[in-house]
Amino acid sequence: MPAPWHFSRTPWALTGAGLLLAALAWGGATTWRSAQVPTPALVADMEADFCVVAPPTPYDPALGLALTAARAVPVGARCPVCGMYPARSPDWAGQIIFSNGDAQFFDSPVSLLLFLNDVPRYSAGRSSDDIVARYVTDVTSKEWIDAGAAFYVYGSNAMGPMRAGNLPAFAQRSAAEAFAQQRGGTVHVLGAIDAPMLQTMSTLHQH
Repeated sequence: MPAPWHFSRTPWALTGAGLLLAALAWGGATTWRSAQVPTPALVADMEADFCVVAPPTPYDPALGLALTAARAVPVGARCPVCGMYPARSPDWAGQIIFSNGDAQFFDSPVSLLLFLNDVPRYSAGRSSDDIVARYVTDVTSKEWIDAGAAFYVYGSNAMGPMRAGNLPAFAQRSAAEAFAQQRGGTVHVLGAIDAPMLQTMSTLHQH
């Protein structure tokens, strides 16, 4: 008489054991596969975890600049909208200055305007009322100019740092119009650039 733990060698027993092992293997594979497919909630958590936080750059009196003056873009500064490094694309850079002298730097006028449209989203605890100066880079001179006084070309073939449509900025309307004649697009002042226009130029994952 076989011991209690002895397995029968009948075909049925072997088949049953095989089925059991197959079921276990399939269940494990199914569990593994399902673990590889993130749910929408998990994707949202992952995006939140990897979203770049770009803190403002504090005012440094040692620079010898007025608190509201435009300043050079720090090498390590990141755009709070797209996470890029504006110092790598100085011809497109922008910046805003808060009332305490803190500055946020942007890779392009588009990112700057997206920021201005929703300041609390990109700089926690701040609002548009805290901003005392806004600057963009003049295409012609490569100098900082007041963003509110600049002229922008919308719809040209000029590609910005993200290789998407952008808003080249000019200190003079005549320079902006000459650019538009050569590269396409129309000239606008800051207040005429609305959210739908920005959306057509923005292909970024915004933070």
